[in-house]
Amino acid sequence: MSTTDVKAPSTSSSKDMSFAEKQAERMKRLRSLHSARNEARTHNHQEVVAEEARNKLPANYEAKRRQAEWLLEDQQKREEVEKEGKNYDRVKLLNISAIEAERLERKKKKKNPDQGFSTYEQATIRQYNRLVKNMPAADMEQYQKQKEKYGDAFYGGPNVIIHGMHVDRKDAIDRMVDDIEGQIAKRAKYSRRRTHNDDADIDYINERNAKFNKKLERFYGEHTAEIKQNLERGTAI
Repeated sequence: MSTTDVKAPSTSSSKDMSFAEKQAERMKRLRSLHSARNEARTHNHQEVVAEEARNKLPANYEAKRRQAEWLLEDQQKREEVEKEGKNYDRVKLLNISAIEAERLERKKKKKNPDQGFSTYEQATIRQYNRLVKNMPAADMEQYQKQKEKYGDAFYGGPNVIIHGMHVDRKDAIDRMVDDIEGQIAKRAKYSRRRTHNDDADIDYINERNAKFNKKLERFYGEHTAEIKQNLERGTAI
């Protein structure tokens, strides 16, 4: 009797402890699941926000970003090589194959081919592209400030009066003046008065036509010399 009385309470106590441990384990797992669910919810929300931000970006944003990173890296390498007193273009060519160098050269020529004077429209386009290429990079911080300052008047419109709202910055005016003076100086080199040759053949009807013929001769004269000689001799087919 005494032995049974001692063992019975011990068995009951072990069962009670086992149930408490199971309950604690269940609560621990429940808290872990709650924590994982909250973490997944936060992560999903962040992904949704990031995806929405990506969808608002331009279609070529990634390409532009990679290009900007490459340009920064290339500029950094150029500065490091020039500090050592070396030619960066030569050093760069040493690290690429001849086939790749030829491909890059063809791509460069194809991007901005100089086919000589063809029409005044094409000459105007080339001049415009040169001017745009020389423009400084856009100041996006200043752009956003002006956009917030002017509101709806920033984009203008038929019913918007913007006269007097915008004040040009001094550095922008200086850049414009320098650019115009550069154009005038460059134009002066090509608009100087040429000495007239009385013995030269007259193949024009006025001064403008004479200038145009000189341009044609400068760019295409070597290719049409034989045809011109045949026409003069009367032996052209």
